[in-house]
Amino acid sequence: MNSDSANNDTGSKEGAANSRANQGSALQRVKFYQTGTHTVGNRLMDEAARSVQSSMDRSNAITSGHRACQGCGEALGARYALDAAMRASDGQLVAVNATGCLEVFTTPYPETSWQIPWLHSLFGNAPAVATGVAAAMRRKGRKKVSVVAQGGDGGTTDIGFGCLSGMFERNDDVLYICYDNEAYMNTGVQRSSATPPTARTATTPAVGKAPGNVFGTGKNLPLIAMAHNIPYVATASVADLHDLEDKVTRAMAIEGARYIHIMVPCPLGWGSAPNDTIRIARLAVESGLFPLFEAEHGEVTKSHKIRRRVPVDDYLKPQRRFAHLFGKEGPDKAALAAIQAMADSNIKRFNLLDAGDDT
Repeated sequence: MNSDSANNDTGSKEGAANSRANQGSALQRVKFYQTGTHTVGNRLMDEAARSVQSSMDRSNAITSGHRACQGCGEALGARYALDAAMRASDGQLVAVNATGCLEVFTTPYPETSWQIPWLHSLFGNAPAVATGVAAAMRRKGRKKVSVVAQGGDGGTTDIGFGCLSGMFERNDDVLYICYDNEAYMNTGVQRSSATPPTARTATTPAVGKAPGNVFGTGKNLPLIAMAHNIPYVATASVADLHDLEDKVTRAMAIEGARYIHIMVPCPLGWGSAPNDTIRIARLAVESGLFPLFEAEHGEVTKSHKIRRRVPVDDYLKPQRRFAHLFGKEGPDKAALAAIQAMADSNIKRFNLLDAGDDT
């Protein structure tokens, strides 16, 4: 190769390199961040937008070592809610816990997983005990101490219903949180008044002409709470961490009786995979069966729009408690249509879709 050929070859390589460099400078590298996670993803967000759970100074209200089942939605819900409440109250918080799954798996005598001031009440009187604690704090001059009462759907919609209504009627300065797994789980998965229609439980077996829990029964506690005209009512889901924390924080800033109803899937009672807890909770919201909203003094003030609407079948199929709706003889079209109508009614009532979005 002569010197002219070598120079030409070198020049062409340098030109190609310069061309690639110029092309690279004109393009911007796309970065994909998984900001929905509880760890590194949230730390890539602005500090004000991060969840409480992504912070190293969270209170860890429930620490490791408890005996909840794998994938327990109630353990997640209680941890998220009380960590947010602890931050909002600057650590000045007392929790009163009704008997139930949450109490049983966190406090097997003589151990406890709670790292906050925590009292165990009877199954039905957590609201009354919390009212007494709040009164005692006022009498002692400790006005900065906030009180949270909590229980499952059994201790809320059934056994503790009277005490809860009394707390609402008196407008006691207590935040009550219901962790709704839709049955009495720790005593054998018996039906509660929060159990949905057609769901199989130990007391509503999947037999007969109308298998599972019957239609037309039960209570809607958020609506009942709204009927008391208390300052604040909200629903939340473990599938939306930021929304849950925001509602707890908002509730902690309000004086008077407040109520938050959190859906917490139960893999054991629902017959779902432990790793599907968050997915199933999200499907409940996206199908319209569990609407997310806020209300003040009896009026809905805000609803959480459904991002991607799905049919109720998508929510029901991953749960064995609804397996009889999709049997060998084909789906129970009448029952599924009735459940879909419930979801459609929620979507309309709480305005869960953006204008023009009916898909």
